[in-house]
Amino acid sequence: MGNFFTRALFGAIFVIVLIAGIVIHPFAFFAVFLGITLLANYEFYKLIQKSNCTPQIATGLVASAALFSSCFAYTYFNNALIFALFIPLMILIPIIEMYRKKENPFGNIAHTFMGLLYVALPFSILNFLVFPFGDNVFHWEVLMGVFVLIWANDTGAYLVGVNFGKHRLFERISPKKSWEGSIGGAIITIGIAWLISLYANDLNLIQWIIIGAIVVVFGSLGDLVESLLKRSLNIKDSGTIIPGHGGLLDRFDALLLVSPMIFVFLQVINEFFR
Repeated sequence: MGNFFTRALFGAIFVIVLIAGIVIHPFAFFAVFLGITLLANYEFYKLIQKSNCTPQIATGLVASAALFSSCFAYTYFNNALIFALFIPLMILIPIIEMYRKKENPFGNIAHTFMGLLYVALPFSILNFLVFPFGDNVFHWEVLMGVFVLIWANDTGAYLVGVNFGKHRLFERISPKKSWEGSIGGAIITIGIAWLISLYANDLNLIQWIIIGAIVVVFGSLGDLVESLLKRSLNIKDSGTIIPGHGGLLDRFDALLLVSPMIFVFLQVINEFFR
């Protein structure tokens, strides 16, 4: 009972902070998701240390902050100046490695860059989801809808999989996931996308359904990729930052592949349908 209470309490706090960061104000979004970006990337780097590599944690975190901040400044203020800080940091990473005298230097460089590509970039792209149309207007409903669809897909896949799952989806990486669960999650997600389209008018029904399909495909792949990372390191959870729920990478694994693909889709909409 104590474990259930802990899980419920910290799960509720996590959801409240997340929703508040999305809906209150652009600066609340910036503060909450910059913090999540840094904590998630730090978690990734600490995991990588288990694989005989020593990524440049400090440099990677500063570069992550610069990347997220530059995307926010570009979308909110239409100012790209902070990119001028991010680019030299990228160049500094291999230069700094020459002076660290660590084993496996190119592994260290690669994993430092990987943290930026796998973690910091997807979170930074969220700026383009709350400012999706280049009008400097904070469209929080788009990002909120994406999170609701991700939660719907995860919950639907779990409930259907537990009750009806027989055929394994990718047993080598995630033995519990089933085709039945994935199909059930997809049906529920598309249904939720239809409901969202009734209230969030920034996108039409077809566009929300396409985003739902992106969530189904790339959310499931994101989950599997993070499972592959944990399996390669022989660990169960990516961290312990959320008691009863594991780490941030466990909570945002789907988003890491979903957000870049939705960004691409929104750019196509802006280019050809607006």
